[in-house]
Amino acid sequence: MFKHRSYKKELLDEAVIDKADLYQNLKELEIINSKLGGHKISIDGVAAVVTDKSKQYNLIDIGCGGGDSLKALDIWANSNDYQLGLNGIDLLPDCIAYAQKNCAPYPEITFTCADFRTVFSMSKKVDIVHASLFCHHFTEKEIIEFILLCNNNGAIFVINDLERNPIAYYSIKILTGLFSKSVMVKNDAPLSVLRGFKKTEWRSILQQAGIKKYTIQNKWAFRHLITIYPNEQ
Repeated sequence: MFKHRSYKKELLDEAVIDKADLYQNLKELEIINSKLGGHKISIDGVAAVVTDKSKQYNLIDIGCGGGDSLKALDIWANSNDYQLGLNGIDLLPDCIAYAQKNCAPYPEITFTCADFRTVFSMSKKVDIVHASLFCHHFTEKEIIEFILLCNNNGAIFVINDLERNPIAYYSIKILTGLFSKSVMVKNDAPLSVLRGFKKTEWRSILQQAGIKKYTIQNKWAFRHLITIYPNEQ
């Protein structure tokens, strides 16, 4: 079960999702990211590339969901005097509506309902693309295509995603079974682990994309932080 990736679709990937189920899912994902260190991983990744306090960095969060990653990044940036323009992109209008309400106290965060592949057609130059718990929803071919899109447009790609690991699988299955009120979370959380990647698989993806400069770090709890730099840097 853990040797190869699962390609089974998650409930979150369905064409039609009940709004109440989706909102409960987004609420619980924010708790999981907060309690299990997911936000810290994203902050670590962005902090490694946002180093000049005199510069304005524009960051796009693809598959932004409820906007919780953007909140965490905004708090970090403001606390450390970094200039970080933040825009969340999601294909689902209900996610954007939830995120706008969720991030209302953070007016500098904006949201766009669009396909993530359109991020480079927007007016502002994109310096950083951030993806948390996003890439495992796609095939290797699709991920390579987007890595190349980021690379060709000179953007640093920061990926925070799951490691396919039996301890991670059974732990999250037990935790969500005991504490989750969301049918989506109970189904999707363990399935997400099965759709995740091994470190060697990430290396293969990056090699196939022709990427010359990148880092892959193991992070708690059973995640990878991948930072991909444009080839010209």
